[in-house]
Amino acid sequence: MNLMIVEDELRLRQGLANNIAWEEHGIEVVGLAANGVKALRLSERKRPDIMLIDVQMPEMDGLTLVRKLRERADGGAAMKLIILSGHDDFGYAQEAMAHGVTQYLLKPAEEGEILGAVLEAARQLREELERWREQSELRVKWLAHLPHLQSGFFQQWTAGFYEPGEVLHKCEEYGIALSERDRIAVAVADVDPVPAGEERVGKEDAPMWHFSLQCLAKELLPVPSCWVGSDRQGCTLLVFALPPEEDEGEFTLRVQASVVQLLSRARETLGLTGSAGISAGAGGIGEMSVLYAQACRALQERIVYGRDIAIPYRETERPRQGVQPRPSLEKALEIALELGDEAGALEALQGLWDGSLEAADSAGDMHEAVFYLSSLFIRMIQKQGWTINQVAGDDIAFFENVRLLTSKEQTRAWLTRMAGHICAYLQRQRRTTSNGLVRSILAIVDQEIDRDITLHTVADRLFVNSSYVSRLFKQETGVAFSAYVLERKMERAKAILQDGGKVYDAARLVGYRDVSYFTKVFRKYWGITPGGLKA
Repeated sequence: MNLMIVEDELRLRQGLANNIAWEEHGIEVVGLAANGVKALRLSERKRPDIMLIDVQMPEMDGLTLVRKLRERADGGAAMKLIILSGHDDFGYAQEAMAHGVTQYLLKPAEEGEILGAVLEAARQLREELERWREQSELRVKWLAHLPHLQSGFFQQWTAGFYEPGEVLHKCEEYGIALSERDRIAVAVADVDPVPAGEERVGKEDAPMWHFSLQCLAKELLPVPSCWVGSDRQGCTLLVFALPPEEDEGEFTLRVQASVVQLLSRARETLGLTGSAGISAGAGGIGEMSVLYAQACRALQERIVYGRDIAIPYRETERPRQGVQPRPSLEKALEIALELGDEAGALEALQGLWDGSLEAADSAGDMHEAVFYLSSLFIRMIQKQGWTINQVAGDDIAFFENVRLLTSKEQTRAWLTRMAGHICAYLQRQRRTTSNGLVRSILAIVDQEIDRDITLHTVADRLFVNSSYVSRLFKQETGVAFSAYVLERKMERAKAILQDGGKVYDAARLVGYRDVSYFTKVFRKYWGITPGGLKA
């Protein structure tokens, strides 16, 4: 939750911002304002969730600010407002409550009381947002987009992106009634290509016919017996659920009959023919990628059998040639490399190795598998906008000629080094970017040590959000931004005093206009007053 503090008294404003451990309670101070006019303008840019507002302020008082915020059409009515006032007049409190003020605190309020009021406002806001999520049009939009979301899930599921536990979680999220014990069969249906010379349907009409086929499938094969979506190629994906009481052989025949009927209805309704491939049988939810691959390979056989046909998958006696893609492991490797996670990349690489290179028993098979794995690295390097030479260095020689790799051990060492090269290069790129930003922050602190430096003002100067600046600064320096600024100010003040400077000058030169407040902060930091240090 984001908090803005509006208080005309500098000392109190700084104390409210710096003396309460907001971050420990999930609250981020995104703005400070000295009056209602500045607060109104700043709130339009910072969009705070909660505002802590003083009543007595110049130019525009707190109650006027409350009224103007509530009148705003950009969400001011949803903001939580807390009044901090020196007046215990019932009229002030009554007017504040009439405008939806969450709490009315009287000065001097304890820090714990103020923190409690802000946390209560944050809790109320979360509850309101939750009610809105459940009751608003978001639910309607979710249901309207659910078929599209389900299709996206099916596409990732067929590609092997999910473990069984993740599949069940996604099924529950998208309203798909499948359990861990359920078995499924898969079919892929596609509109047949239009014969040459037939001009009544153009290529631009293909998406419409694919959509029409999916709609027809949903009418003919309703849930929960069949779930309909689209795959990455735009074909109609059919996922049949095997009822617990049904024999698997009977289920297989029913699936084939359902697909044949769909194609027949498509021919009658759409005037175009379609074909379909059907998996060999039923399998568990963890076998989706295998069942889908079977259906796709069966569909490809229409080139032999002709159009308008439903083809069940059949294993052939001919041995499988070449390297079989492993989409889930390829994706895991890609994600790990994009994150610079070398351990995760090596784990995915191990799985790819076991499925390709480890089983190779000839030089030809070995080189075929190396071509496959090296192509993954090339694709991932170029996706980042880098060149192979930049990342690989001397190891580029093996990309140019894989026959330089003469043993499995040498090959494995090269692949491991390449994963390390990519992760290291990514880290160097990130450090270059982040270090430049941190250097800019440090320069601002050093150049403006005599001013009131806050995280959100520095973030605005650098055109980045304050949350990012806070986390980046802590990651790169090991200390929080506010702690670093305080340390620099106190070190500078100490040096000025030790050189004979006056307490007033030391306070002014490190950005404190209130000498008594400076003295309080100095004593808290060093354990001694500025005057005691001079003595």
